[in-house]
Amino acid sequence: MAVIPKLDEANLQAICDILGATDTGLTGTEIGRYLGECGCPDPIPQMTKRHRLYAALVEKQNLDRCANNILGFITHVMNPVRHVGSRDYFESERGKLNSVLAFSGLTLGDDGKLREVKTARTLSESEAIASALRKALVERNVHADVLKFCRAELVVDNYFHAVFEASKSIAEKLRVKTGLGSDGSQLVDEALGIGKAGCPRLAFNSLRTENERNEHSGLMNLIKGLFGAFRNTAAHAPKIHWNITEQDALDILTTISLVHRRLDTAVRTHIL
Repeated sequence: MAVIPKLDEANLQAICDILGATDTGLTGTEIGRYLGECGCPDPIPQMTKRHRLYAALVEKQNLDRCANNILGFITHVMNPVRHVGSRDYFESERGKLNSVLAFSGLTLGDDGKLREVKTARTLSESEAIASALRKALVERNVHADVLKFCRAELVVDNYFHAVFEASKSIAEKLRVKTGLGSDGSQLVDEALGIGKAGCPRLAFNSLRTENERNEHSGLMNLIKGLFGAFRNTAAHAPKIHWNITEQDALDILTTISLVHRRLDTAVRTHIL
């Protein structure tokens, strides 16, 4: 592994303040165990958590003359397996850490691994690097359900999985509103198809006029198109072979937001 330059002590202190926070940080027992597992000293175990962590990590960094083991400690603590069942906590801590790590040119992915990014020099740059796509979506007033279903990926600007997770949220809403258990195009047909009865399980409007029926069919086909173009593609294509830019992601997620808003006002009919 390449030698990673030492972290600035202010950055290291900020990381320790997050990991050793009184209410949301590691417990004293966890700090002792994780330091031992990572081969780090624990020179002042009687101190408050954040001061204890800083003393341990700065001593290790100075002994090593590099940040390799410090970053190893962070990834050890943030291993997703440790946070099964507490995803909200994991994402909250990861977001805080990324705002600091950005000043060292690093970001922590949802897989618990560190990657290089453009080094931030201001708080605004730090926040932009940690959550540029999420910020842009909030500015567009994108539907809350889109943000909820792809939150983990947005933190590290993972456009591929952001689109994939958001597209799945449409299917989930269709199932919730209709009680159906199918998926994909079959689900869309069962939930929104007018069929022989001339009435779908879920209607976007009253379907009384040709224009209304056309609108309903158009939205139905839009959902099918989203599934076919993005959800199915994302599910079966390796990420490295499916190029999607930030602008693509913004446009796709905004379209998904439109679908969510229309589904929110769609009416369940008498069809079983």
